[in-house]
Amino acid sequence: MNAVLLTLPVANEQHVAEARSYGRQLAAILGFGVQDQTRVATAVSELVRNALVYAGRGTIEYGTDLEAQQLTVQVSDQGPGIASPTDVLSGHYVSTTGMGRGLSGTRRLMDHLELDTGPAGTRVLIAKNLPAPLETSDLPRIRAALLQGHRVTPVQELQRQNKELLQTLGDLARREQQLATLNRELEDTNRGVVALYSELEDKAAQLREASREKSLFLSYVSHEFRTPLHSMLGLSRLLLSHADGALSAAQEQQLTLMRSSAEELLGMVNDLLDMTKAEAGGRDLKLEPLELTQILATLRALFQPLITDAGPRLIIEEPQRPMVLYSDASKLHQILRNFISNALKFTPAGEVVVSTRLTDGDHWIEFSVQDSGPGISVEDQSLLFREYSQLRGGGKKGSGLGLALSHRLATLLGGRVGVESAPGAGARFWTVLPLRTSAPVMGHFPGGGDST
Repeated sequence: MNAVLLTLPVANEQHVAEARSYGRQLAAILGFGVQDQTRVATAVSELVRNALVYAGRGTIEYGTDLEAQQLTVQVSDQGPGIASPTDVLSGHYVSTTGMGRGLSGTRRLMDHLELDTGPAGTRVLIAKNLPAPLETSDLPRIRAALLQGHRVTPVQELQRQNKELLQTLGDLARREQQLATLNRELEDTNRGVVALYSELEDKAAQLREASREKSLFLSYVSHEFRTPLHSMLGLSRLLLSHADGALSAAQEQQLTLMRSSAEELLGMVNDLLDMTKAEAGGRDLKLEPLELTQILATLRALFQPLITDAGPRLIIEEPQRPMVLYSDASKLHQILRNFISNALKFTPAGEVVVSTRLTDGDHWIEFSVQDSGPGISVEDQSLLFREYSQLRGGGKKGSGLGLALSHRLATLLGGRVGVESAPGAGARFWTVLPLRTSAPVMGHFPGGGDST
């Protein structure tokens, strides 16, 4: 609801000055700040002058819209109307006087502008949101205060405009100074950021070089260890075969212990070498079509000679149907060898079952190694895939690298690994890999539970 507070005629320059003055006074009464008072006064002055120049005369109404909570000013005339209102409001129109940008400028000064024009005349309504709520009971007080305002001459209004202009220029100068200070601070910050990036690049280069040196050292040491370890294993086997004569029970026990220690150390060296290779060049994948039956047959041929009557049985189940997956054969075999070796090592009796199944709409394949061993506690499961981690309790120890390497290789192949176990219920290690892919697939890993 628009409540009119004051209506004035527009017929000469004196009326233009008065209209501007009343606009400023009303804005002040309603609680607007100095800058908003200037905006309202400038917008009113522009509209009233347009009515005077283009129509010869007009009427201005000051009011408030209590529903929208806005100050309103309406200027109407009976002139010929505006030929291109859209162009005028957009600021593209240039009048014969060289101006034509008053309405577009007024639109920017106010929160709302409504234009109604035609051959019978033009009506322009502008509005600005009130700084504080206004009630109907406040209207008499506001109208009385506005009517008590003094009339001004054009010279007085021009003096007031000059004062406002000087104040605005002062504010602009202060803001320009603040902007210059802020720009200097940003330049200093940018220089600091550039220096920090340079330092980080140097540190990254040093870390890469240190990692390369570490990988080279571990690779060299691992290779150097393997030769004497193989010699120790060969000599111990030769002596235990009694080829050079009989051994006493104590000697045979000592040689068996030496061979077992050498085998354990060789396994640790091999794991360390594999981890070093993965760190140095593990991202060089050789993806090729692999027949699932051939993969399982290779594992069967590799582990069957190691199975003894005293240990667990190894059961490698045939797939439900022939299938081909695209992956890196050496890395896939490494993952499965680590799983099966661990299962055989920590399962004193019972069985180790290797199985496969398709998941997620036959787009992924899961390899599973289930044992009937003592099981793994929840606390130990969280450490399994970390480098150099060891299970608490139990007599057998590994290098702590095999499962960490499996985790890294599965990630390179676009999949993941995980474990499901409970004390006394055995353990199931699994890896889920994409069945067909031309590059590692990251982000979506179906099936198998949560990896550690």
